Amino acid sequence: MFDRKKTVEVRCGNVKIGGNNPIVIQSMTNTKTSDYTSTINQIHSLEKAGCELVRVSVPDEESAKAISKIRENINIPLIADIHFDYRLALMAIENGVDGLRINPGNIGSDERVREVVKKAKQYGIKIRIGVNLGSLEKNIQREYGRTPKAMVESALYNIELLEENDFYNTVVSLKASDIKTTIQAYEEFSKISNYPLHLGVTEAGTARAGAVKSSMGIGYLLLNGIGDTIRVSLTADPVEEIDVAKMILQNIGYNFGVQVISCPTCARTDIDIINLANKVENATRGIKKDIKVAVMGCVVNGPGEAKDADIGIAGGKGEALFFKDGKTLKKVKEDMIISELLKMIDEF
Repeated sequence: MFDRKKTVEVRCGNVKIGGNNPIVIQSMTNTKTSDYTSTINQIHSLEKAGCELVRVSVPDEESAKAISKIRENINIPLIADIHFDYRLALMAIENGVDGLRINPGNIGSDERVREVVKKAKQYGIKIRIGVNLGSLEKNIQREYGRTPKAMVESALYNIELLEENDFYNTVVSLKASDIKTTIQAYEEFSKISNYPLHLGVTEAGTARAGAVKSSMGIGYLLLNGIGDTIRVSLTADPVEEIDVAKMILQNIGYNFGVQVISCPTCARTDIDIINLANKVENATRGIKKDIKVAVMGCVVNGPGEAKDADIGIAGGKGEALFFKDGKTLKKVKEDMIISELLKMIDEF
């Protein structure tokens, strides 16, 4: 496990961020927030996948009023994403959100930010200062350009606004769509501040492209000890964001349910390993136990290559061997592989 910078601890509902707490996975709905039934259903899917904080966009009064209904019907903390109209932030707070994400560059004057802070303090909620390269304050952009330095200056300026009002329950993000810019902004900010950091690469792209881009940016920062909560931003079903986030954390040493490793297949393979690996991944997606499952295409290298796995599967012609610590446990027919795996996981 890597050495992680210790930041101050803040609270969002019943979730603690920063300090010695585990890295928190979050996502954002893509339903119309005003359609609270659809939004609640999507949040339930995200909860099941492993989402620990969820954000909803609040573009209008109808969405702000829907917050109360949504909050009553979900189990994880709810964050309102606010742009342009500070009054929507005030309404969202009054309707029960656990946190706000505000983009200081487009929410209005300092006085409006102060009003939001005052209300947030009154209700005891968390604020994330969400700095994006694409929407920096005009004066900061004139002085520093569209640079990591400008992003850091924006974050510091708005932290000062919050601290002037004796508000410290704050998380910060500094996102760009360019990986290098994102990394440099987080690194620079982390050197001079102990506020917890929410990591992400904004506008990362489609499911495949965004997963690669996010893994590179978020993974690099986490491996260097930076980051307290993450959101993988994908143009896809939000549940896929949770899957990618869990995989990133699993591959740097965190335990987040079942981790599946599999071989790339070759001419020795006598079983449809691609199909089998996908079946294993889908069948174990919602399981909370921290188990590593290896899916290998043959018995030549499979047992040895997957010695670190808790359960290993080596495919053969119409069958598969189950093994542990390089030793064979049992042989099962191909159509029984998934059911036998789930049974073993249940008994693990």
